Amino acid sequence: MSAATTTEPKPGFLRRLTLACAWGEGVDGYDLGVVSVTLPFIATALGAGPVEAGLIGASSLIGIFVGGPLAGFLTDRYGRRLMFSVDLLLFVVLGALQGVVTEPWQLFVVRVLLGMTIGAEYAIGAAMLAEFAPAKGRGRRLSGLLVSWYVGYLLAVVVSYVLLDAVGLSWRWVLVTSAVPALVTMLLRRGLPESPRWLISRGRADEAERIVDSRLGAGYFAREDFGAEGEEQGGLKALLRRGNRRRLAFICVFWGCNVAPYFAIFTFAPTVLESLRLANPAAGTITLNAVAALGALVGMLTIERVGRRVQLIPTFWVMAAALTAIGLWGGAPGLVVVALFAVFSFCNALQANLTAVYPIEMLPTEVRSTGVGIAAACSRVAAAVGTFLLPVGITTLGTGACMLIAAGVCVAGAVVSHVMAPETTGRGLHETSRAPLVPAAG
Repeated sequence: MSAATTTEPKPGFLRRLTLACAWGEGVDGYDLGVVSVTLPFIATALGAGPVEAGLIGASSLIGIFVGGPLAGFLTDRYGRRLMFSVDLLLFVVLGALQGVVTEPWQLFVVRVLLGMTIGAEYAIGAAMLAEFAPAKGRGRRLSGLLVSWYVGYLLAVVVSYVLLDAVGLSWRWVLVTSAVPALVTMLLRRGLPESPRWLISRGRADEAERIVDSRLGAGYFAREDFGAEGEEQGGLKALLRRGNRRRLAFICVFWGCNVAPYFAIFTFAPTVLESLRLANPAAGTITLNAVAALGALVGMLTIERVGRRVQLIPTFWVMAAALTAIGLWGGAPGLVVVALFAVFSFCNALQANLTAVYPIEMLPTEVRSTGVGIAAACSRVAAAVGTFLLPVGITTLGTGACMLIAAGVCVAGAVVSHVMAPETTGRGLHETSRAPLVPAAG
């Protein structure tokens, strides 16, 4: 490969790529946030019972179960660039279709398909960004994707309440608003190149170096050790090799334990808060989502300083303690309930940044998107089960018992993470994806 090129880097390429990936995550958060607010209106308008409401609430998560692995496989096989735009186009079309459904099952089908596009985004966006980003600050860039997710979710909650209560807009049009940020994201992604690390894995190293030199400058290719990537065969067999298999198992467990309590509680946040006799569930829901966005921001700003393990393990224990207190203190004042949920929200979001970091750093290029897609699918199975069962659980077991079950999930995540989580801070992407899966010393 020649290093003679002197082509100057295009200014702001990494900023544009980061923004294009972050907006994709924001679209996903926005879509799920809109449903959390509109679901009671949908259930009333379409005559959906508790089971149907649970299925609609969990529909996107079910779609991710299919879309994540499928898009990951296609992305590893055919490249990041194609799927990077196709999934947004599908999202726009499906988002608009939500406005014309007339039956609960129709909305369920549309939102399952929307979930498939969201699963595709999880498998593509973070991999695309990481495979260009420098090792220094890579965690902060990837964490920024989750900040965008929480900002998107918070924005959706605020916009939904304003459009429903203040403007009096139909829930149909509120759902359709998710197509707007998707259109913006499509424009941001026009003209972006293929991932150089993926090109190298396909034996196209010269093409990869030309892309890196033209977009990021001569010398970046060597400085970030792109040459350490090899021409490797991907596919499910490669992903399930012993080392990769252990990494994938850890990613699935910690990711599932992070999102299951979050989606179960926040998809039905107004219902949960109302069942706890909170005077203003809407204000409580907005407050908790604002705290979550703040937690994600703090996590992004601190991840390179405190390291991955410190950001992962203690937060599981704090979340478990907060949910246990809510579950056991049945007569707690509303302010105390919101404060405990705020602690949970803050820690959950701070920790959730690692769902955009660990899966990318721990899997090699040739199976990265496939593995991330499968991990996203597994995590959403846990989230979908929790989301589906929560309204039934509140009716049969009570809110307190549901919070104790959620606390138990956090304890499981803490134990598994303590035993398996490696420290990858400051290490090159090629190194982190092939290092043995062992916890840091001490």
